[in-house]
Amino acid sequence: MTHQNLLVELFVEELPPKALKKLGEVFASQLCAQLRTLGLASHDSVATPFASPRRLAAHITHVAAKAADKAVQQKLMPVSVGIDAQGLATPALLKKLQALGADVSDPVFAVAALRKAQDGKAEALFYDSLATGATLDVGLQQALLATLAQLPIPKMMSYQLESDCELPGWSSVNFVRPAHGLLALHGNTVVPVKLLGLSSGKLTQGHRFEASMSPVEVAHADDYAATLLRDGSVIASFGDRRFAIVQQLAQAAERLGPGFEVLMDDALLDEVTALVERPNVLTCAFEAQFLDVPQECLILTMKANQKYFPLVDTRGKLTHQFLVVSNISPPDASLVIGGNERVVRPRLSDAKFFFDQDCKKTLESRVAGLDKVVYHNKLGTQGERMARVCAIARSIASLLGDATAPVMAGEARQSMLLAVETAARLAKTDLLTDMVGEFPELQGIMGGYYARHDRLGADIAHAIEDHYKPRFAGDALPRNMTGVVVALADKLETLVGMFGIGNLPTGDKDPFALRRHALGVIRMLVEKDLALDVHALVAAAVPAFGERIANPSVALLDFVYERFAGALREQGYSALEVDAVLALRPPRLGDVPRRLAAVRAFAALAEAPALAAANKRIGNILKKADADAVVDAHVSELLLQEPAEKALNAAMQDITPRAQAQFDAGDYTAALQTLAALRAPVDAFFDSVMVNADAMDLRLNRLGLLKTLHQAMNQVADLSRLAA
Repeated sequence: MTHQNLLVELFVEELPPKALKKLGEVFASQLCAQLRTLGLASHDSVATPFASPRRLAAHITHVAAKAADKAVQQKLMPVSVGIDAQGLATPALLKKLQALGADVSDPVFAVAALRKAQDGKAEALFYDSLATGATLDVGLQQALLATLAQLPIPKMMSYQLESDCELPGWSSVNFVRPAHGLLALHGNTVVPVKLLGLSSGKLTQGHRFEASMSPVEVAHADDYAATLLRDGSVIASFGDRRFAIVQQLAQAAERLGPGFEVLMDDALLDEVTALVERPNVLTCAFEAQFLDVPQECLILTMKANQKYFPLVDTRGKLTHQFLVVSNISPPDASLVIGGNERVVRPRLSDAKFFFDQDCKKTLESRVAGLDKVVYHNKLGTQGERMARVCAIARSIASLLGDATAPVMAGEARQSMLLAVETAARLAKTDLLTDMVGEFPELQGIMGGYYARHDRLGADIAHAIEDHYKPRFAGDALPRNMTGVVVALADKLETLVGMFGIGNLPTGDKDPFALRRHALGVIRMLVEKDLALDVHALVAAAVPAFGERIANPSVALLDFVYERFAGALREQGYSALEVDAVLALRPPRLGDVPRRLAAVRAFAALAEAPALAAANKRIGNILKKADADAVVDAHVSELLLQEPAEKALNAAMQDITPRAQAQFDAGDYTAALQTLAALRAPVDAFFDSVMVNADAMDLRLNRLGLLKTLHQAMNQVADLSRLAA
């Protein structure tokens, strides 16, 4: 059987740049998968994707010219149904065989050709045949059609084939962009297939302007990338082209001097890679006067609108020079450079105009305008929303002040309350500015700039800028406590409001980013180690809504702890550790990492398995006892009779006060390790003491002893969750 490498290329008009990388990957992987299903490619076959602005291609190794024939075994029917009393085929069997293409001219021979085998309790007839393997031309045709159906096309186009343009309505084709060429090579042999009205060949097109010949002929499947580069001036591989751009950007910055750094994020690199076939990085510049505008505005307009790469100095400050990835490499690049500099100038002028106009009005003067902006039809306007955020922020600041009362003096506390209220009231006012209207991504950031312009101070400016943080996983937290309080208030308002009206995330749909908001609250409480009770925070936020919502506290707290559990597991904690700690719903989330560390250290002790098992046993005993009567965590020494229960009580009186003191001091690891000394008396108690004694007073006393022990052992975590 002949095996060669296969190359398939679909040559099209310019593909959507943001979708190109994914389209190329799926085209190659799906085509290979389809060929494997048909037996034309093996599990060892490797698919290499190629994707440029005008082509999708795949190189697949070890593809057969014809798939191997395959033995097929098909169950027909029970013997009693297929063969009559004379041993001849019944009409039902003949009809089935005829449908399968078997020879039924001789009923006796037809029966003899079948195989009888036991199938469950009955004997059945089986028809064995040999399925002919697909040839590559037939199989590739099927694989290509199936692959196109699987492509993640963002928006389909409908167009007419050039050859049939006189028959409108009969020749329309649907694809992401009009296709103009199909290349299919098995080694050096053209595979005859048709797709989107095109017939395959070995010709393609190179760069629009810089190809050395047109069309470009590919002699062999393995020569595709090299031929396109040599004759077509195209780097066909998306990854190779991206790498070339990164290298050229770094080299261009290095040529400018040691103090320059390129701002290149992955999304911009992918998009620019999808816009060029043979990248050529050029250095351009704009007038230094534009640097008076906040650099975030200039950076965003250059990256989002022009796909340029800004340059910053060693301090992270934007410079007036920037880099452009051109798709052409003329001997004299001055015209290309000048053209790009002329194009960016109006964009920067617009940014400067927006900033200058916005600075003519204070943030305070914009507060009233928020009443005209609808937030949600059930929750009112942005003005009403910010009134709620202010109320929640005041409650949080008050709770935080109470928790730190010995540290925070009255004057400092009043100053923080004033800063929090000011920042919360002004946090959303930049939504009404021209700059944020043009660039919504700058909300918060521009508010910080305008607050500084209004001389509100760095504390309030930073709080306004940071109140959206953390915006995503790994994002920085607010820089100061004012920002933390406002950010907590903003996220809690969203969570409580949306849960209160029943607007909850479902599956992968979360239009109001409630999962992200919950994780933001968790991160601030944990990483800032705030002395705040998450239950109290939610309870403090609910009154701000008045009668607008139903109280969502229970469902919302469940949601928060679920998100926290998922985040902790992603950080490397085991499901058992997380379950043990969060089962207690610790109100102060900042304590959870210390509790987890304590549980991990406890689980490593030799006493841990026995104590966890005993804890589980105690929990089950108490649960059953509580169903009959309420068990009081109280022990009367007068009712202790057995030596083992006296020994356990004595050990607890010695050990639990020390463990309690360690727990109260926040040393959870030491508290659990101290309690580990109870293993021996606990084991002895269960070995020799009957808990459910006939005498009610003895039984309740022993249950009280166990409940006292259970409470002492489960303050850090529910240790029974560690039991196997």
